[in-house]
Amino acid sequence: MDLEKHPPALRASDADRDRTADILREALAEGRLTAEEHAERIDGVYRAKTMADLEPLVRDLPAAHAPAPARGRAPEPAPSRPSPGVVPPVADENLVAVLSSSARRGRWRVGRRTHAYAVFGSVEIDLSEAIFEQRQVVIKALAIFGSVDIRVPENVSLRGSGGGVLGSFEVNTVDSPDQDAPVVFVDGIAVLGSIEARPQRGKLVRDLHRRLGRRTGH
Repeated sequence: MDLEKHPPALRASDADRDRTADILREALAEGRLTAEEHAERIDGVYRAKTMADLEPLVRDLPAAHAPAPARGRAPEPAPSRPSPGVVPPVADENLVAVLSSSARRGRWRVGRRTHAYAVFGSVEIDLSEAIFEQRQVVIKALAIFGSVDIRVPENVSLRGSGGGVLGSFEVNTVDSPDQDAPVVFVDGIAVLGSIEARPQRGKLVRDLHRRLGRRTGH
C-alpha cells in the first residue's frame, strides 16, 4: 500500500482507513511503534478525511511503501459457532452479580468458557489486555434486570448468538485479518437487561502467533 500514489485531496474510504490501521498494527507488533504512538496514530486514522491526512501517519513505516501484494483467495471468515468438542460445556470461570457488580479486567488468562450472570447487577468482562491460550473462547451471558458488558482486542474475531426479551443483545461481528486469531463467541439472553460486546479500539492481542503456537505445538 503506497499512499503517496494517490492525489492528496482524494477522499479516504473506510477501506483506506482500515489498511492504514493494519500498517500501524503491524508496526506495533514489530516494535517500530510504542503503545502510546500506536494509540495516537490510530486516533488520527479514524479522524482522517483525505488520503493526505492518512499519509503522514505511516510515512516513516516501511510497510506503507511496499508494493501491494498480489490478489489471492480471500481469507476464510471465522466460524459462526465453536468447533464441536473444542469448548467444554462446563465453565472455567463464573462471574456472578446479584444486586452487585463483578468485573474481570487487566492481565488475566482467558479460559475456554466463561459464564456471566447479572441479576439486578452488572458484569464487566474486559479481554483487551487478557492472555489468550486457545483460539476459541465462549462467553455465555444471562442478564435479568442487569447488564453484561464485554470488550475484546480489535485483532480478534467476534461472533454473537442470542437475543433480548424486553431487553437488548448487541454483538458487533468482527472478522480478524489474521486467520489464526482467537475467536470470541458470545451467547446469551437479556431479560429486561442488556448484553453488549464490541472491540476496544487500539487494544491488540500481543505476540499472537507465538503464544498460541506454544499451545498447539507449532
